[in-house]
This record gives sequence, structure tokens and C-alpha cells, in this order.
Amino acid sequence: MGMFDAFNINASGLTAQRYRMDIISENVANANTTRTEDGTPYRRKVVTFTEKNEGVSFGKVFRNARNGYTGSGVKVDAVHEDTWTEMNKVYDPSHPDADENGYVLYPNVNIVTEMTNLIDASRAYEANATAFTASKSMAQQGLNVGKQA
Repeated sequence: MGMFDAFNINASGLTAQRYRMDIISENVANANTTRTEDGTPYRRKVVTFTEKNEGVSFGKVFRNARNGYTGSGVKVDAVHEDTWTEMNKVYDPSHPDADENGYVLYPNVNIVTEMTNLIDASRAYEANATAFTASKSMAQQGLNVGKQA
């Protein structure tokens, strides 16, 4: 692993977690959106990550894994709409989006879940920032060793 590989791995983690926090913020902002552009309630979005290994064959990844290779970072794989959680049905006949029985479909966004995910993403971001700082410190220590000789 080269000196700058650690920086790239940490930077990819920072970018991925920042994007995850943006999606969580979007979910919280739309927690009460009952009508989107297509006329349906907002659906919660979920970010998935995958290992970043651009242009690397499976055989090489397998050999590297056997030899203790740690990977080359993370990237956002996709942003999925949460279709496995039910929408919230609330009785409010005065709401403009109420159906004929007076029920309104609200987004499947749970603020407690979103805040928990936000704390998780924030901690992961902090861990990547700390690892980046540690890598930078080690690189500077190496440069200082060369100066003292």
C-alpha cells in the first residue's frame, strides 16, 4: 500500500458518509410531504455502499484478499427507495390529499430512525477524518525523519 492510498481510502469514506448524511437530511426534510411531482407521498431513501475496485478483475481481488489486502476505499453503490416499510396512514379528512375515507398517506420516514442513522453516519465520518489525520501525521513524521539525517 502506497503512502497516498490511505489518503484516498479515507477520502472515499468521507465522501460516502457525507452523501449518506445528505440523503438522511432529505428524508427528514420530506417527512411530511404527502404529494411529490408524481402525485404520491415521498418515499424514504436509503444509501448502499460497495467496495471501490475500478477495473480490477475478480481474480486479482481474490488474490489480494488472500494476501491481506485491505481494499481501495468505498463508493456509493445506489440510492434505493424504501419499499419494505409501510407508509403512515393518518385520519385527517380536512387534508387536501385525504382519500374518500378521510385518510392521508404520509411518508414512511421515522424521525427517530433517521436521527439514529444520522448519528451513525456522523460517527463514521469522524472516524474517517481521524484516520485521515493519523495518516497525514505518519506521512509528516516520515518526512521529518528524512530531514534529521
